[in-house]
Amino acid sequence: MSEELQQKLRSQLWTVANTLRGNMSASDFMYFTLGFIFYKYLSEKIELYANEILEEDHITFKEVWNGKDEELKQDVKEECIQNLGYFIEPEYLYSTIIELISKKENILPSLERSLKKIEDSTIGQDSEDDFGGLFSDLDLASPKLGKTADDKNKLISDVLIALNGIDFGLQEAGDIDILGDAYEYMISQFAAGAGKKAGEFYTPQEVSQILAEIVITGKVRLKDVFDPTCGSGSLLLRTAKSGKADSIFGQEKNPTTFNLCRMNMLLHGVKYNDFDIQNGDTLEADAFGDRQFDAVVANPPFSADWTAADKFNNDDRFSKAGVLAPRSKADYAFILHMIYHLNDGGTMACVAPHGVLFRGAAEGKIRQFLIEKKNYIDAIIGLPANIFYGTSIPTCILVIKKCRKEDDNILFIDASKEFEKVKTQNKLRPEHIQKIIDTYRERKEIEKYSHCATLQEIKENDYNLNIPRYVGIFSKCSSF
Repeated sequence: MSEELQQKLRSQLWTVANTLRGNMSASDFMYFTLGFIFYKYLSEKIELYANEILEEDHITFKEVWNGKDEELKQDVKEECIQNLGYFIEPEYLYSTIIELISKKENILPSLERSLKKIEDSTIGQDSEDDFGGLFSDLDLASPKLGKTADDKNKLISDVLIALNGIDFGLQEAGDIDILGDAYEYMISQFAAGAGKKAGEFYTPQEVSQILAEIVITGKVRLKDVFDPTCGSGSLLLRTAKSGKADSIFGQEKNPTTFNLCRMNMLLHGVKYNDFDIQNGDTLEADAFGDRQFDAVVANPPFSADWTAADKFNNDDRFSKAGVLAPRSKADYAFILHMIYHLNDGGTMACVAPHGVLFRGAAEGKIRQFLIEKKNYIDAIIGLPANIFYGTSIPTCILVIKKCRKEDDNILFIDASKEFEKVKTQNKLRPEHIQKIIDTYRERKEIEKYSHCATLQEIKENDYNLNIPRYVGIFSKCSSF
């Protein structure tokens, strides 16, 4: 598929999304639109796959289901579930719903049944955790879809018909990422209009690229990648793709965003047994025990509340620091949690507010522990303000490694002044991104941009990591 066709798919999908825009909030119409796109994808994917495995028998998927060969039906079903993770009988396919629309029927009961059948097909299977409750946010009885049943039926029918006219390009070899890219574009467009809520589910692609390139530095391939606050999964997917990761792991607190993330994985062609996304509060109920990963990336909520309960003083994730992050600022709770899940040869890169660099009290003690006792902090990268949707505050990237040598310095990069203003947002251009990555990898000294500070310098600054204290001061910088 050419770039032109890719742009066409994006445009077509966004036009369909706007069919719903007048009826509900940005976040609501996002989940409906993306859910229906996903249903169409699953339907087309399974019909294509079933027809392929039946090709030698010179019979189609629908013909098999109209016949009486129950053994063949069972074989097809089992092979689909084993390889795709789910199964949809022809009567529950997207194309069947379109046929009902053409007959002027009320499609809502059939559509609801079809979505449930997809989830039910995975019960007791290895894929159950990846598909269970996946469509739970598509409330077809929602008053947001219309006052009467007829109103709801018409609106949903209009959306499904519009989507039906769009070629997802699944039959073209190697084009699985074309739809995934379009889906990602949709999420970014929704994020742009979602205000403060956007930060809960989306990390801008430019930031994702920087984090991904940092954690794959020095590695040929990642065994696995983990994001404890994974949102829609865009950061995970970018990192996994850049690092050719074998497995993807994540946790997401918001149930609706959790569903969106799993859909995003499957739409990008990630096999159900190659990802494990869990729903829950990553700090209060860690889903991954003592498991450690090659790469850890995250864009956690900034200065969020957490319980900081006494039990966490005995939690291996936090206890070694000797103090807990404050209740009103969980930033260091997330950082310590991520470090706990990083393996000894891995790299962690996470976004944080600048306050983590200089705030005192408990946070100051944790920061000193990470520098003086552990020597884990590898780099601090200051980003421009207003590059995240929903917040204009300046942010930074913390790079953590457990395998640093005793005399390694800490690299400071001040990239806060290099950006392009686009409407109300600041954007990092490709050359800005590449400069950050190159400076990190080569640990360059660039006047008024980067500096490698010795641990002695850090100590003399009382373990304050505020970037202006270091950038512009020069000392010998070791190579990577």
